[in-house]
Amino acid sequence: MRTRNALLAAVVATTATLTACAAPDEAVKTAPAAVEAATVKINDGPEQNRIVPAKVDAVAALVPEKVRATGKLTIGVGAAGSGFPPLAFTATDNKTLIGNEPDIAVAIAGILGLEPDLENTSWENLFIGLDSGKYDVGASNITVTEERKQKYDFVSYRKDDLAFEAKKGTTWAVAGPKDVAGKKVAVGSGTNQEKILVEWSKQDVANGLPAVGIKYYQTNQATYLALGSGQIDAYLGPNPTAAYHVAVAGQTQIIGTYSGAGASLQGLIALTTKKDNGLVQAYKAALDELVKSGDYAKILARWNLANEAVTAPEVNPPGLPIEGK
Repeated sequence: MRTRNALLAAVVATTATLTACAAPDEAVKTAPAAVEAATVKINDGPEQNRIVPAKVDAVAALVPEKVRATGKLTIGVGAAGSGFPPLAFTATDNKTLIGNEPDIAVAIAGILGLEPDLENTSWENLFIGLDSGKYDVGASNITVTEERKQKYDFVSYRKDDLAFEAKKGTTWAVAGPKDVAGKKVAVGSGTNQEKILVEWSKQDVANGLPAVGIKYYQTNQATYLALGSGQIDAYLGPNPTAAYHVAVAGQTQIIGTYSGAGASLQGLIALTTKKDNGLVQAYKAALDELVKSGDYAKILARWNLANEAVTAPEVNPPGLPIEGK
């Protein structure tokens, strides 16, 4: 049996191979039949030796006095339960929060001269915490959408691709809405992938095809149990997470990938904060510093997510459109 480090290394390498980002005019990409994973050494222990840049005074000065006075940056990460490796999950001690998302947030806190306070919560409670001001920032694979922009400010830091995952040996592939017509597909409630799947189902019905049987489960474990038992045909989720599970479990495969914002727009993952709370420009300036210093590239490379890098962070970039508009 392979060690957890070896398993994670294989997963991260697989993720890098599968997450080629869609250009705005590209259609869905189907995954290759087989992927050869390279060996990459990944630290999944509690001592992470994270990149923590020195404070940049000019950037730190952009932080509102109310937050500066606390001396800390409270970071919400919606990774309760099993998390979503390699983006945000617990280390081998089963309590330390690690992954690309915490690393980005901790590095930003360093530039802002604030002590990072990572708080692991559920996806739903993450947004409740942002709304109440409990969390200064959300770093949790959050996709920019036009609807979310009504309540939150965003700074993009990674491209967003989704993946359809099915049982190993599955012979069908997803290349568009018609391929999921009549299929039972699980998706996370309130996610942008849910919005895409609902829209695809409507397109299928409009074209005289069966609707998609959209299913919801409370945990990843329940989803994968349903997939393994044949209760569902596929699961649509973040591509890095799917690639991780494919490599670790060895019982599933990627049958198609898709831009998180749809065929006409590259989806973007962003740091998220309550709208008009004065923090978004500080986050943008901090991310710019990370890019300029090379630390941004190092953090993504550490988790083999270099091919999901953005050229330059953007404040409130175009997001997934509001349904019907």
